[in-house]
Amino acid sequence: MQNNTPRIPVPHGWYVHPRGKGPRVSVIIPTYNRGWILEEAVDSVLEQTYTDFELIVVDDGSTDDTRALLQPYGQRIAYVHQDNQGVSAARNTGLRLARGELIALLDSDDLWKPAKLARQVAFFDAHPDAQICQTEEVWIRRGRRVNPKNRHRKPSGWIFEPSLALCLVSPSAVMLRRGLMDAMGGFDVSLPACEDYDLWLRISLRCPIHLIEEALVLKRGGHADQLSAAAGLDRYRIQSLDKILTNENLTRQQSRAAAAMLQAKCRIYASGCRKRGRTQEAQIYEALAVKHDSDVYNLD
Repeated sequence: MQNNTPRIPVPHGWYVHPRGKGPRVSVIIPTYNRGWILEEAVDSVLEQTYTDFELIVVDDGSTDDTRALLQPYGQRIAYVHQDNQGVSAARNTGLRLARGELIALLDSDDLWKPAKLARQVAFFDAHPDAQICQTEEVWIRRGRRVNPKNRHRKPSGWIFEPSLALCLVSPSAVMLRRGLMDAMGGFDVSLPACEDYDLWLRISLRCPIHLIEEALVLKRGGHADQLSAAAGLDRYRIQSLDKILTNENLTRQQSRAAAAMLQAKCRIYASGCRKRGRTQEAQIYEALAVKHDSDVYNLD
């Protein structure tokens, strides 16, 4: 008998879940040349005590053995391969394929504890008005547990202003409703890094981000291919803040706080550019800081 189930046009992959009634949760793992660690992330999802989920792995143009390593999982995962476009595009590909009403993200170098999905689904069942939540996490650096600094402490609720200085929401710890992600338009593909900082800021203007105070994620770092370890990341946070100040409907207090943070980051980044002889680049960021003076001083 011919199978007339519609398929979604996607990049290369051996299995894609069909449209139609799907699981409650869609889990999305973007990956690029992480064959050395990816299987552990996949296994941590498949070992969840909550089982009504689909797992979508988006291979963003890997040139290592990622595809071969994932083949034994067969139809337990949905695997797609696309040309290298960056983590934002990879996550957005996963979002287009996702069928669940709840979305969970996992970075390919992180791990979940077995109860992670169960705890978050239970949270949404108990709080039907909630749109997004995250859990606490355990930090692992080069195989050893480390304690986050106080400035990394996760707040709960309306967290826009506390999140301006640095990202206080972890993709691997998040679960959110599909409708919220669709309304936000996914991740900004113009940002090669700090795309999560940008999305959480935009979301935090619209709804509280709740915290489940249980460490259900192992956040692993210290390896050379981490985007968060790249130099000059503040230029992407500045880009995000400029966009938010230009496009979002902020209160006076939010505008002042965002503009003050943008100006502080611009001054620091421009100073670094001048020290390295990049005068023209420094002038661009100095001018951007001046552009937003009115957001700080002329809102009354």
